[in-house]
Parts: sequence; C-alpha cells; structure tokens
Amino acid sequence: MAESQEFLRISNLHAWYGESHILHGVDLTVNEGEVVTLLGRNGAGRTTTLKSILGLVGRRTGTITINGTESVNMAPHQIAKLGIGYCPEERGIFASLTCEENLLLPPVIASGGMSLDEIYEMFPNLLERRSSPGTRLSGGEQQMLAVGRILRTGARFLLLDEISEGLAPVIVQALARMIKALKAKGYTIIMVEQNFRFAAPLADRFYVMEHGQIVQGFTSAELPEKMGMLSEYLGV
Repeated sequence: MAESQEFLRISNLHAWYGESHILHGVDLTVNEGEVVTLLGRNGAGRTTTLKSILGLVGRRTGTITINGTESVNMAPHQIAKLGIGYCPEERGIFASLTCEENLLLPPVIASGGMSLDEIYEMFPNLLERRSSPGTRLSGGEQQMLAVGRILRTGARFLLLDEISEGLAPVIVQALARMIKALKAKGYTIIMVEQNFRFAAPLADRFYVMEHGQIVQGFTSAELPEKMGMLSEYLGV
C-alpha cells in the first residue's frame, strides 16, 4: 500500500541560525500520503524543522532523504524541485499583485499541479476576489491564497506552518476540508500547528517536540491514551 512507503526520513538532524544551535538530533519519518503534525510549544523547533527540510537555515547536519534523494547538501531551489511546497506562517502575499497574479506567480516544478479552475473550486472565495489586490483579502482569504499558490506548482509534499492561526472558525473548517481532500488525492503533508483541535482529527501521526528534539511520536489511534502527556507538554 502507498501509505506504508516511506517518503521522508530525517536522521540526527542538527540545525543552526548563526551561532544558535536550534535542532539537536531530530529523527522522524513520514510515509507517502500521510498527514503528520508537529506539536510543541513556541520555540520547540517545529518551524526550524520545516525550514531545515527546505535548506532555509544557516547550517544543518545529519541526513534528510526525500523520496529516495539525500538532500542535506542541496540548495533550496534544488530541494523545491523534488516536489515540495512550503506555506510559511507569514504567508508572503505580494501586495502589488492581484489575487490571481499571486496564484500564477510561482513556477511550476512538477507536472500534475492544480489548474486555476480546480483551485477556485476548492476555494470559491478566491474566485470572487481574483481581481482584488493581495493585501485587500481577509486573513482567511490570504491563507487560502498562500495554500492555493503552492498547489498550482505540482508540489505533492506540502509543509504547512500554522495555517489555522488567528482565523475565524468557518475558515478553519474550510482549511480542514481542504486537507482531507488533498489527503484523498495522495498528497503528503507535514503540519506545524498550535491549534490542537484543528490538527487532531486530520493527522495520521504526531510528533511532539521540545528543546529542538522529538520527545514523543505516536499514531492517531494512540491519541486518547496520550492526552495526559500532551497536557503536560502542551497544556491542551
């Protein structure tokens, strides 16, 4: 089964920003077609883990194997061409471009990306606002745009950083439906989330991070018995 095929393996990953040593020997795996959530308090190293996969940290050591390719010594633009889409917490919407121009901006990195019509079908709000300047969109619409933009590129491995943060419940529900739809299409997804209630029903597996290390890993089936531990680490 596709779900059991390993897509990402990170072994003994250390990462630095300048002199600051942020990740201390991270080990994790993600199987093809899985949704995996990184849990932890702010500063635990979750976003740095995503940026390390992409090569967007000052220095990194260890191994990062993406779909069979060892990538730790590759440049970020080469890593992106392995089919990775990154949705950063700050979204990165261009104010001077319309919604549709923002969608069309990133280069296509692989075949099979979604068409504009498919993206508009998934996010009807964007169709209504396609001629609006990027920063005239609501926070929720900007988040939809940030995700839709990477779906057009052909990326099949998505790194989503706090996509539900600060958004109205109706928008959060729309993003949850999107993740379920992408999972059904076979996308592989890593989410960094503070919103545990958003992440819990979507993820196949969870990793808990603290002080730049993985301290727990478990499946969705094990979630009920792990709630005490999560309360201790996260305060959920």
